[in-house]
Amino acid sequence: MTRNETDGADAVCAGDHCVTCSDEAVPVRILRIGHDGLADVDTGDGRVEQVSVALVDAVAGDTVLVHAKEAIGVVR
Repeated sequence: MTRNETDGADAVCAGDHCVTCSDEAVPVRILRIGHDGLADVDTGDGRVEQVSVALVDAVAGDTVLVHAKEAIGVVR
C-alpha cells in the first residue's frame, strides 16, 4: 500500500491528542503489519499490542498515534 492512496496527501499528526474527541492519543512504533489491516506495535513499555491501521497509510517502522486501538495519524 502506498501512502494515502485515496487522496494523495499524507495523514500527519502534530499533537498528542485525538482531534475528534480531545482524548489522549498514544504514540507507538509499528513492528509489522498483517494482511488484515492490523499491526503489531511496540508500546514503548515492553508490551506489544495489536491495533488497526486501516485509517492511515503507514509502514513497519513508522510511529503512529493510536486512540481506542485505531491508528489515527502518522508522526513525522
